[in-house]
Amino acid sequence: MTAPTDDDYTRAAELIANAGALLVCAGAGMGVDSGLPDFRGDEGFWRAYPPYARLGFRFTELADPENFAIDPELAWGFYGHRLSLYRRTVPHEGFDLLRQWGDGLDGGVAVFTSNVDGHFQRVRFDTVAEVHGSIHHLQCLAGCSSATWPADDVVDVDEDTMRACPPLPRCERCGAVARPNILMFGDADWVPGRSQAQLDALRAWQARQNDLVVVELGAGLAIPTVRWHAESASVDSGALVRINPREPEIPGGKGVSLAVGAVAALRAIDARL
Repeated sequence: MTAPTDDDYTRAAELIANAGALLVCAGAGMGVDSGLPDFRGDEGFWRAYPPYARLGFRFTELADPENFAIDPELAWGFYGHRLSLYRRTVPHEGFDLLRQWGDGLDGGVAVFTSNVDGHFQRVRFDTVAEVHGSIHHLQCLAGCSSATWPADDVVDVDEDTMRACPPLPRCERCGAVARPNILMFGDADWVPGRSQAQLDALRAWQARQNDLVVVELGAGLAIPTVRWHAESASVDSGALVRINPREPEIPGGKGVSLAVGAVAALRAIDARL
């Protein structure tokens, strides 16, 4: 990929400086600069989780909701470890830069993300749509209701076996094992109410905005939900800044493409604002 030029960063800064509102669309690459693992391919997953390489488990196998019914200690070993990781990881400075830019605009800033780590809320973004749910919320595995609730408890994990140690999280209503309120692979039992309410609020916010500029970060092509939303929101204006070190291309060339990581790009843009 060609490294961004000074003109590229200047064009991105001009779009943001003239915006009426800012929409941030973020995929998994947004968290890499915070130190979160990149699960790109089996090798990337195993580098992040060497015990699973030894045990022979792939990410797609561990992110299967059936594991919670068949082997809940295995399932919660993976998700409990991730929950602890996301809680102790500090969001990188790029989150603050985006919020500061948005706070200075008439329409403010909102977020559409496939990430389940909750980091945008930690940096005090008010309008966040988590399209794949959140690891910080739970739902009943037995489906006794469509309720979700905060994941307040700590899940202890044996890091040799990567299995959770009892007690496992339980449903507040019926006492069955709980699971994260995350949309997993082939997940027919995900409870979407919380995420749908967030998405409805985001769409209402978008409908009120003029001169909307979209900044997309770390959203790949493997699961293109975030890219589609960013392109749809900017289709008329062409006001899209796509930040992605591997897949920065924009269809039709409308917008600014920056083949670099999130923090480096956001720092360079901020220096020109």
